[in-house]
Amino acid sequence: MELADIVRAHGEAFCAHHRLSMVQHRALRAISACRTPVLGGHLEQCDACGQRRYSYHSCRNRHCPKCQTRAKERWLEARRAELLPVPYFHLVFTLPHALNALAQGNPRVLYGLLFDAASDTLLEFGANSRWLGGKIGATLLLHTWGQTLAQHLHVHALVTGGALGEDGQWYAPRRGFLFPVEALSAVFRGKYLGALAQAFERGRLRFAGTTLGLADPAGRRALFDQLRARPWVVYAKAPMGGPEQVLEYLGRYAHRVAISNERLLSMSAEAVRFRYKDYAHGNRRRVLALDAQEFIRRFLLHVLPRNFVRIRHYGLLGNRAKQHSLAQCRAALVQPLPPPSPQLQESLAAFWLRVAAVDIERCAHCGQGRMRVVERLRAHHRPSRGPPQTDA
Repeated sequence: MELADIVRAHGEAFCAHHRLSMVQHRALRAISACRTPVLGGHLEQCDACGQRRYSYHSCRNRHCPKCQTRAKERWLEARRAELLPVPYFHLVFTLPHALNALAQGNPRVLYGLLFDAASDTLLEFGANSRWLGGKIGATLLLHTWGQTLAQHLHVHALVTGGALGEDGQWYAPRRGFLFPVEALSAVFRGKYLGALAQAFERGRLRFAGTTLGLADPAGRRALFDQLRARPWVVYAKAPMGGPEQVLEYLGRYAHRVAISNERLLSMSAEAVRFRYKDYAHGNRRRVLALDAQEFIRRFLLHVLPRNFVRIRHYGLLGNRAKQHSLAQCRAALVQPLPPPSPQLQESLAAFWLRVAAVDIERCAHCGQGRMRVVERLRAHHRPSRGPPQTDA
């Protein structure tokens, strides 16, 4: 049971009755074709027993749940060299649900403002001598979904437990926590609403359906009154330990898609059933059944705009001066430079052997021979012996 099965069974009917963006169309096509003859591949044969198997190409679409494992592991390996021997703090900045409809029509603008407001807030608090008095390092990851695939717009922020001062010294938190969440929430709300008001004034937003009323100043004022009426949610977890724990934590959030194949249970002509965690009732595991059309609609809410960067680095980790900043941090912390990682250049076979303890080149039939490519399969090409009924 995979997301691709649902797309193949119900995607065409959904597209016939809904208006989709180009990136949403591309995501559905890619997921449907992933690891099938449509994308081409190759035919392999065991050099010992002669057993053959078909191996088809992956779509590499970032919304496909089958294509994220290697990308995630390579990203984590690159981050390993950037981690400092200090505690790290995990914070979550969440947008009110009142912005969901506006975000559906303007995802690039509203998601971008979320990154800007959250990062500016963190950097401002880090620079304040009341808290740290220096430059922090922060990695922000955008998630747009909740466990039931409903819209839940938020960024996860992984922040260094300390800051590099202008004097070259490292300043650790003095109060056992990083920043007060109530103050963070107020500043975050102010920065976001200020930037959103500018986006309205500059004509950067489009209105349709339920957001048509926002084209009128009265409707806009009502929205801002609603957004100011309640505190915004900024959540801070307990500080994490050393680099390995941080890497494990990052692995849960980096390159995650809205729903994994492991959570899917069954599909019928009418409904899709999947597991979810009910955070409101003690993280209980429950099963939700959604109409197949509604399931696809919810999934497509989380397809990102083309070329939109959903993992961003700030402060000490900003790309322009990252190497110099990290070298200064290590000098202040008396830590040597980490050795270069050979895993960034490893082959696909070596990668799967390390990560999953699976030798993909060994013949699964006889267990002795090695699988060798004997025929290249072009996209849409059907080999003479016919394709298998299941993916290799």
